[in-house]
Amino acid sequence: MRRGVLRAGLLVAAASSLGVQRPPGLADVETVRHWSYPNYTRIVVELTRNTETAVRRLPANRGARLPERLYFDLPGVWVGRDYPEPIPVADGLLRRVRVGQNTLTHTRIVLDLERYERHRLLHLSGPPRVVIDVFGERARMSGTLRDEDDEARRPLPPELRPVQHVVVDPGHGGRDPGAIGIGGLREKDVTLDVSRRLRSRLGARGFRVTLTREDDRSLDLEERTALAEGAGGDVFVSVHANAATRRGVQGIEIYTLDEDAQRQTLRLAARENGVRPREVNPLQRLLARLRVSEASARSSLLATLVNREIAAGMGKRWPSARDPALKKGPFYVLYLSSMPSILVEVGFLTHREEARRLRDPHYLDALAEEIADGLAGYRGRFVPVVAGRSP
Repeated sequence: MRRGVLRAGLLVAAASSLGVQRPPGLADVETVRHWSYPNYTRIVVELTRNTETAVRRLPANRGARLPERLYFDLPGVWVGRDYPEPIPVADGLLRRVRVGQNTLTHTRIVLDLERYERHRLLHLSGPPRVVIDVFGERARMSGTLRDEDDEARRPLPPELRPVQHVVVDPGHGGRDPGAIGIGGLREKDVTLDVSRRLRSRLGARGFRVTLTREDDRSLDLEERTALAEGAGGDVFVSVHANAATRRGVQGIEIYTLDEDAQRQTLRLAARENGVRPREVNPLQRLLARLRVSEASARSSLLATLVNREIAAGMGKRWPSARDPALKKGPFYVLYLSSMPSILVEVGFLTHREEARRLRDPHYLDALAEEIADGLAGYRGRFVPVVAGRSP
């Protein structure tokens, strides 16, 4: 593999010295980013155009002093000599990422591994990017941690972990206003307002709370889930506001992740994912291949309890909250998170009365209160089991 990357560098250098021009019509590598989570490392390669790829695995080559590697080629993509040096990761799972021009029309990404159990490859749009998650038990960093420290750092399985840390994700923000409603009401402003109120109510109930954004700034979906995973959250709540072409549509909707969705849900997922509706269908096929974990059942329970509290606590005063809808859909921000997760659409900005309420502090306070009650009820369902004691 090292020889392949070196050949790529020599190829580009030779092409440059001979005056060979970059082939026309190629996409570019915009950036390569990485995040280290407790159980896996995520690499994101952002491109200027969508492309398909597949990951291959190579064993370690001790004679050539090469570690175990994963690599994938990006056809029709140009990186040239933009990444002359490897990108260091050194998190006990990945050593580094190498990026090279393997041929004049293919870019190659190589992941030098420290440990490996499995990987997951995702193709996302809006912007186009390739995401690879590498799972495994991290290697102990020499001279820095004792074995018992390693044990302490490993996350407990869900059934043994108390629910005490909620990550609240105010949707959109910065250059992305989200949906625009009546009177210019912007989704990004509503979601931040609701999320701040929810943080206050959760804090009063003894939860630790992290917001993925505290102000009006742009965050892509990988950054949101990176913040959530890096904070060690137990539950992820993404807050959004809805819009419809028919001005009479109203109501609160609570979503969990699923690959199946009705047409209107696909349109909503496309908008929240930042893609066109027809691009959600490949996502559905992708989701069908993803590992189904206990987090899926827990997400459904969380959604049910939040739904119940909203209906009971707000339904008498605000009829549109009397029967909040429980739905499922292919939302990027939900399946990029490994913890129990829900997405709450707090109302329709395009409904005149509901848009007015979404500006009303009393309404937003009541909504935050009921969501917090639902989360408190969810916490009460999972009391950690202590060894030697019966529940």
